[in-house]
Amino acid sequence: MDIPPVFIVSGGVGASGEQLVRTALAQFNHADVPIRIVPHVKTMEQLDAVVKEAMSTGGFIVHTLVDLHLRIALIEMARDRNVVAIDAIGQVLTTLSRVLGQSPLGQPGLYRQMREEQFRRIEAINFAIKHDDGLNTRELGEAEIVLLGVSRVGKTPLSMYLSTRGWKVSNIPLIINVTPPQELFEIDPRRVVGLTADPTVLLMWRQHRQSNLGLSRGSSYIDPDVLQDELDFAARLCRQHQFSIVNVTDKPIEECSDEIIGHVTRRLNE
Repeated sequence: MDIPPVFIVSGGVGASGEQLVRTALAQFNHADVPIRIVPHVKTMEQLDAVVKEAMSTGGFIVHTLVDLHLRIALIEMARDRNVVAIDAIGQVLTTLSRVLGQSPLGQPGLYRQMREEQFRRIEAINFAIKHDDGLNTRELGEAEIVLLGVSRVGKTPLSMYLSTRGWKVSNIPLIINVTPPQELFEIDPRRVVGLTADPTVLLMWRQHRQSNLGLSRGSSYIDPDVLQDELDFAARLCRQHQFSIVNVTDKPIEECSDEIIGHVTRRLNE
């Protein structure tokens, strides 16, 4: 026997209503119920059409309309035509409104937007981990921001922080007399930012790292002259290829992050 359909009516894409119905259907063996999603409902004409179709097919409606006027209209239309219409969100909104002491926004798709932003941040964090310290440079073109700099200038922590804000970031170490990967010079230079720092401060950071790693005291890693040569090399490379430069000395990571984003977005919009 033909099973009448369930109509899922939504002001958004209908994902919440569909999940609710499918969760309920899972409790029934071999329940092959047709599900028809009616998304982006904004007008009375759309409501009228779906109620008429539900009446003619013997189906029923599950709706997640957050717009109060549309929700009331659908309830009345269904009642007038003897169509079962289940309000899957109205009572929740009413109760929350009373508990919180505020009216709902009535904007469809907000939860989906929040979820998309969350997934984007997770994707960006995974990207930053996968492309840290010069890894996977073949995929450099997928990065939204590329950070360059000598050792201990803060590339990794800034990459991780920017990724928590939803930016896909790669970072590449600059080593004197070592040519950076060719992919760096094939991407949009407006997305590339070189990091620099005051030599005295950077030397202190390196000395701290040296003690942690147990490097010998005579290592060129903490030689002030070598360090200055590295910084000069990095600066020349950035100027030559028109990469932005951000000095991170004595700046909190939030400020550095804002400055990097500002350089990239401003140059892309020029």
